Amino acid sequence: MMSSVRVVIVLFGLLILWHFIVKMTSVPPYILPGPLVVVETLWNRLPTLLHHASYTLTEILFGFTIGTALGCASALTLATAKPLRVWLTPVLVITQSLPVFALAPILVLWLGYGMPSKVAMTVLIIYFPITAAFYDGLRRTPKDWQALAKVMNASPLAFLIHVRIPLALPSLASGLRVAIATAPIGAIVGEWVGSSQGLGYLMLHANGRMQIDLMFAALCLLALMAVTLYLTTDHLLNRLLKRMSLDDHKT
Repeated sequence: MMSSVRVVIVLFGLLILWHFIVKMTSVPPYILPGPLVVVETLWNRLPTLLHHASYTLTEILFGFTIGTALGCASALTLATAKPLRVWLTPVLVITQSLPVFALAPILVLWLGYGMPSKVAMTVLIIYFPITAAFYDGLRRTPKDWQALAKVMNASPLAFLIHVRIPLALPSLASGLRVAIATAPIGAIVGEWVGSSQGLGYLMLHANGRMQIDLMFAALCLLALMAVTLYLTTDHLLNRLLKRMSLDDHKT
């Protein structure tokens, strides 16, 4: 609750600062429109903005879901299959080292101008942080727990399910927070390269027509959507981890 209040205060502070910068510098509206003009455009073009925002949100959620599944599977493979670790590690490095803008046209060429190419871009953006965070948590299991598992003759699968994965969940949660914050980047970049819907497409279209107020309205809506997704994910993860911690204490 307090984090949400702080976010609202910061957003209002930025709007006030934006307003004073426009007033004091007398910058032309076609370069930097004032917040009141952007809010008016946001209200007048709300149906159009919400239509494109729903498309971008769908891309983000699909990409986040698929990227989380692939990242968790890769981390579990790295942690449990040592022979495959040598082959998967270069894949992780490659996915992180290649520029996103370099891959976007290729994905659009392969998957088309529809939603699949944008979902694939989102997956590429979030795959590495989720995999790296979860794998780091899995390989940092305390030695005391490992010794206890050997004494109790626990199977590797049981040790993984009941000890390693629960202990690695805080690390996975950190990776998910990073992923949900960066997921909109993949969707927007994909829409910039080639799309007929989405906030990225709308911003590019508005920029070409010098509708700077509409471009800023789409940008503000995207920022609001990204902050909401992050706060929602953070809240759900905190509740989940706290509930799991309470269940462990009860048992």
